[in-house]
Amino acid sequence: MANLKEIRNRITSVSSTMQITSAMKMVSAAKLKKAQDAITAMRPYAEKLTELLQNLSSTLDTDAGGEFTTQREVKNVLIVAVTSNRGLAGAFNSNVLKEVRRLTESVYAGKNVHYVTLGKKGNDLLKKSGNVVSNNNAIFDNLTFENISLISDEIVQLFVSGKYDKVIVVYNQFKNAATQIIKEEQFLPLVPPTTTDNKQIVDYIFEPSKEEIVMTLIPKMLKTQLYKAVRDSFASEHGARMTAMHKATDNATALRNQLKLTYNKARQAAITNEILEIVGGAEALKG
Repeated sequence: MANLKEIRNRITSVSSTMQITSAMKMVSAAKLKKAQDAITAMRPYAEKLTELLQNLSSTLDTDAGGEFTTQREVKNVLIVAVTSNRGLAGAFNSNVLKEVRRLTESVYAGKNVHYVTLGKKGNDLLKKSGNVVSNNNAIFDNLTFENISLISDEIVQLFVSGKYDKVIVVYNQFKNAATQIIKEEQFLPLVPPTTTDNKQIVDYIFEPSKEEIVMTLIPKMLKTQLYKAVRDSFASEHGARMTAMHKATDNATALRNQLKLTYNKARQAAITNEILEIVGGAEALKG
């Protein structure tokens, strides 16, 4: 059995860890509320814009901005991996990277796959492949629509120029603080709408003209789609970290209680031994 000093040191160490994880949990909970409100507010708008985009794209031809819908033989694929700059969030980052690896090694095996990373954790791993064409870690320091727009413009240009035939975005979709869903969305080319579930393609009347609408509305909707994905990931990160720190705090509490019990048992054993030694010495003096 460990001596009392060692057990006391371990209790002190675990207590310090528990205080840190508890503080991190509270910080993440505070940040989660703001991030959750932001994604909840914009999600209906983004989803409606995506629906509108899909219906609009179905009416396009190549001369009317159809570069956004151009279906080419897939030889070069660009994967946008949205992770975080910090760890201690459970499987938040690893799940994204597992999905990216699955796409690279299975779905697009034999293709020329490159990556755009949003977040330091994703870049740290994917840069080892030598196929990272752009790394954007600083966006989480100032997460605004304007900053995401610059990244979206860069990605769109890579597709329109023909350098890549398909663009995929992989991120964590926020469901609640304890649940994040890995999403794989096709960013480009635009996916035409389906008529399932009794939904019909809407026939729009264009004013002032189809060309002007395409040149302004579709790029804006692509920016909104990417912004929603990053916002979803941002809220998911804080939810995952809050959950991870909650579990870590609970584990630290249980370990501290176990160590205290071990300490008390060791202390009682030490006292008992001292009493036995005193009694034994007294009996020896009597003899």
